[in-house]
Amino acid sequence: MILAWAVSGPLFGFSDTWQLLINTGTTIVTFLMVFLIQNTQNRDGAAIQAKLDELIRASAAHNRYIGIEGLTEEELDDLRARCASRAARDMPAELLDAADRAEDEADRKARAAAARAVGSTC
Repeated sequence: MILAWAVSGPLFGFSDTWQLLINTGTTIVTFLMVFLIQNTQNRDGAAIQAKLDELIRASAAHNRYIGIEGLTEEELDDLRARCASRAARDMPAELLDAADRAEDEADRKARAAAARAVGSTC
């Protein structure tokens, strides 16, 4: 289609109408592709959610998490906070120490990188 448009350019003298034709066509195709991609992503998300729900049902996980994708943003924030609190409470002391050491090491590396960056710009 684009090839036919390009070949027809000299016939129409590369007019504004000739350019408007391809602009309108590409806009319509782009608009339709957005809907197609969004529909595909929605189906993919629903399939993944169904798989996760089945894994929760088949495992020893808490069934109360099935269907949480329908919660409001505030409800999800509250749920995330409760999960983080429970994870921190249930985490063994060795893991907490390891996490603290990893955070300290990351901070040290970031400060060293920042110092190198400042030193190289002077």
